[in-house]
Amino acid sequence: MTILARNKKATHDYEIIETFEAGISLLGTEVKSSKAGKINFKDSFCKIENGELILYNIHISPYSGASIFNHDPERPRKLLLHKKEIRRLQSKVKQEGLTIIPLEFYVNNKGLIKVKIALAKGLRKYDKREKIAEREYERRIRKQQKYENI
Repeated sequence: MTILARNKKATHDYEIIETFEAGISLLGTEVKSSKAGKINFKDSFCKIENGELILYNIHISPYSGASIFNHDPERPRKLLLHKKEIRRLQSKVKQEGLTIIPLEFYVNNKGLIKVKIALAKGLRKYDKREKIAEREYERRIRKQQKYENI
């Protein structure tokens, strides 16, 4: 498994509840560009429309080797999941007010590009601050233990 791009802000802005692996419908130039790692996750999200999972606001840069047949960098892209999984996601989003976000793009063992998506709950500012404070506290403790062991 080769990771092409990772959404670094996702773990900072959201609490990840559950993850899924989804296929993605791409054009030829998008495949080449994404394998080159030219993917930007800024403000990307997934939405369920007409029983299909659609990925919005993901920027896949145009492929430099292509001529006039290049793709629109921010077009909505269809994600491929089983209907049962889509219905389950839809019910969770409606009932619990959760959101679906992409976490990473990667190439699986068979050479297919997959997207790891997550069912997530947005964090508030005070939650983020609390998380940062805990991390710094743990870092200080590890540093102190390191010097005590010497």
